[in-house]
Amino acid sequence: MIFFLIYPYFCIFIVFMPEKCFPYKILAADEIKSSMNELGGSALPFLFIINYAADAGFVVKNEELDDRFVRFFFHHFPSDKRVIPDFLWQTYPVSKASYGEKFNHVKNQIHLGNSFLINLTQPTRISTNLSLEEIYNIASAPYKLWLKDRFLVLSPETFIQIHKGEIKTFPMKGTIDATLPDAERKILQDEKEMAEHATIVDLLRNDLSMVAENVRVTRYRYVERINTIQKDLLQVSSEITGRLPENYHDQLGDILFKLLPAGSICGAPKAKTLEIIRQAEDYDRGFYTGVCGYFDGENLDSAVMIRFMEQTDNGLVYKSGGGITFQSELDKEYEELIQKVYVPVS
Repeated sequence: MIFFLIYPYFCIFIVFMPEKCFPYKILAADEIKSSMNELGGSALPFLFIINYAADAGFVVKNEELDDRFVRFFFHHFPSDKRVIPDFLWQTYPVSKASYGEKFNHVKNQIHLGNSFLINLTQPTRISTNLSLEEIYNIASAPYKLWLKDRFLVLSPETFIQIHKGEIKTFPMKGTIDATLPDAERKILQDEKEMAEHATIVDLLRNDLSMVAENVRVTRYRYVERINTIQKDLLQVSSEITGRLPENYHDQLGDILFKLLPAGSICGAPKAKTLEIIRQAEDYDRGFYTGVCGYFDGENLDSAVMIRFMEQTDNGLVYKSGGGITFQSELDKEYEELIQKVYVPVS
């Protein structure tokens, strides 16, 4: 934009250079798939980000990455303790009454036999004195992703990892306040959590069988600790492994899309459960519970985009949720929804 200031005998040109516009084009599903297949087959590194509906996202070649607009670290933890600034954090979750209506709809569908497990999520308004970029800089999580003026992901959950032809997934189901007495024993012996975890492990084992051979559960229900600014939590995960065909590099997009959406953030059976989620949630997940990942030219690592903060026209929103089974209780599920609105730190 150019302004002219006119004085006698001369004029001054004042040039305002706007900041470069967001440089990455959003792609449709077929474009994402073909780009991933082509780049994978050529052994060219790239970042990918795909929304929950698996119908839009980004594929960014390594040389096109610009940290003014996108930053990410996967499985990177700082060696030194980070300085945490004065951190103001206020949450405004949906009311229990509003959540209860959605919870009851989901429970009714389970009792009708239409689903065994349904992941019910809701948005929570948040207020903080830090920007998404500043939170990205102080947070510590297995998967961190920041998209300028859009959203921030601080995910503890792997979607898939591919290393030398071996594919792994790590379903995460079961969360408890680590400060509770005997918390680890309680979460591991909770019948509802056991049933939910078994269901999602079975679903993801079947999913991996669509793209891999010799699929097996290599670790079952192990506990990890997550440190947060608010409180420490325990999470329960499992590990499932399989072997991909030899030409998997030029099928990366096809492989990934066969597994979407991630089973851990929808439920089982997948197709009917997705329909129930659309009816119950009454909001747009957008990129929340989609997947993001990085291919380094040989291997691939990716995450389910949970622990998700989004910049909206009405301020910041944090999206969270949990799995509902026939054993679920409203009070506990509502509390889990709120517990998951946190910023993880080392």
